[in-house]
Amino acid sequence: MSPSSTPPSTLNGLYVILDPDASRGRPLPDILRQAADGGARLFQYRNKTASMLTAYREAVPLRQAAADAGARFLINDRCDLALAVDADGVHLGQQDLPIRMARTIMGAGKLIGISTHTDAQVAAASKAGADYLGFGPIFPPASKRDHDPVVGIEGLRRIRPLTSLPVFAIGGITPGHVRSIVEAGADGVAVISSISRASDVTAEAREFVSQFPSPDPPGR
Repeated sequence: MSPSSTPPSTLNGLYVILDPDASRGRPLPDILRQAADGGARLFQYRNKTASMLTAYREAVPLRQAAADAGARFLINDRCDLALAVDADGVHLGQQDLPIRMARTIMGAGKLIGISTHTDAQVAAASKAGADYLGFGPIFPPASKRDHDPVVGIEGLRRIRPLTSLPVFAIGGITPGHVRSIVEAGADGVAVISSISRASDVTAEAREFVSQFPSPDPPGR
């Protein structure tokens, strides 16, 4: 199946994953709005343990907040929830539905991303029709104890030639890591705790965004 019609060039920069387990009780819509004020334009809602009803009730205001901010909004794992809230797409893990099946369910106009941790997974996801890849963990993540083996910046550099898809590095990333991660080939960074637990979410998001290279002006 073909990927969505979203131009790959628009899938870059700061990608904020919103997880109630990482928010320390702060309302997720507030975190989204504050991060959007700092320049984030891509968000994902993740709740691995909630019932469908609870997840739906959490996702609806997030979907609206993202729309109000002009940002894209994806759902982790669950195609049914993504369709129920009219999300812009779904982000899959290696144990979730195959990409081709998710595309059949979601339709051609929705984004499909997938988490990858190895060279083989990167190559397979690229062939299966994903729109973008998450790759990591680059560093040990603060949000997970049972994480996959750390791949490091060298691992990111190694997989870059294997795919033409946008790649978001994930795992323990702070603003100070962004430039070296971009130099290694990432199009963006996906973060959880660095944003959700920041004392000033807007300032932290702005600091992340400022570390990315400025786009070339038109005509260059």
